[in-house]
Amino acid sequence: MSHDRYSRQQNFGPIGTAGQQELAAKHVLIVGAGALGSGNAEILARSGVGTITIIDRDYVEWSNLQRQSLFCEQDAIDQLPKAVAAANRIKQINADITVHAHVMDCTASDLTSLLDTSKVDLMLDATDNFAIRYIINDAAYQYQIPWIYGACSGSYGVVCNFIPGQSPCLHCVMERMPIGSASCDREGIIAPAVQMVVAMQSAEALKWLSGNRTQMSDRYTVFDLWSNMHQSIRMDKTGKHEACPTCGAQPSYPYLKSEAAMRTEVLCGRSSVWIRYPRQEPLDMNLAASHAMQLQAEVKSNPYLLQIQEGEYRLVIFQDGRALVHGTSDSLEAKKLYHRYLT
Repeated sequence: MSHDRYSRQQNFGPIGTAGQQELAAKHVLIVGAGALGSGNAEILARSGVGTITIIDRDYVEWSNLQRQSLFCEQDAIDQLPKAVAAANRIKQINADITVHAHVMDCTASDLTSLLDTSKVDLMLDATDNFAIRYIINDAAYQYQIPWIYGACSGSYGVVCNFIPGQSPCLHCVMERMPIGSASCDREGIIAPAVQMVVAMQSAEALKWLSGNRTQMSDRYTVFDLWSNMHQSIRMDKTGKHEACPTCGAQPSYPYLKSEAAMRTEVLCGRSSVWIRYPRQEPLDMNLAASHAMQLQAEVKSNPYLLQIQEGEYRLVIFQDGRALVHGTSDSLEAKKLYHRYLT
């Protein structure tokens, strides 16, 4: 290893030689290898974080190259899984660190299995839906691992630290899972918004991993680069709910329970997939319909179900969260459609 590889970082007083050694001993789990995941992975790899684990279920497409910094045209041509393509590039950036790539969905059982078998010091949220974020949140507070929430769409971004024992959790902040949250599919996205969220997330990660934990932000921060807006709200213990099922006095971690997990079943000979995803509360059908129409889908509804037509795909959605996706026998494709309209 080059002795001056991290010299400029070590010359930064708050990190120094001791902080650099701390980074080398740490393990970060990044959930998602898209725009935020690839950007964070690159910065942490260049910074010398000793072990990086990446989870992602998707593959590289041409539309990713505009903002997802670890990927190149050949990755899109080869349709490489994002986790694999990211790990390949990271190994070229820094051969001295360890990188693990997992091509899989981040289900509750998958995430807890990883945390049971590996010592993880920090989790980074780089996902595109709240269903997975609530799983990350429950796992973080059960295993007492801090996690950094990040999201972006259009020119907008948001970042927040969730630290067990110090801050309220995501469930305290958002008691109900949002429907129709900001989406790159609908609003598009500019790369500077991605880079801003990545910069904020990775800076917070470096603080925690290098031992500068008192410098961690205690704010829920949002910004819009296009309208020059920046706001932050302090996140202190007063925002914690004692009855919260994740971080309250008697936590039950509802999103880690098997009955709360998303399940799929391919219907033989029908090119259709059943999705079972029990919700904590009934689905707001009017809100879901409005979100679908904003995505230019055809929508029909009655008091019992909602039908969404997107090209050759048709989703039939029930109030309890169940859905039947017609037009595909691919469970992954069915789940992507479900998340696009409902999380």
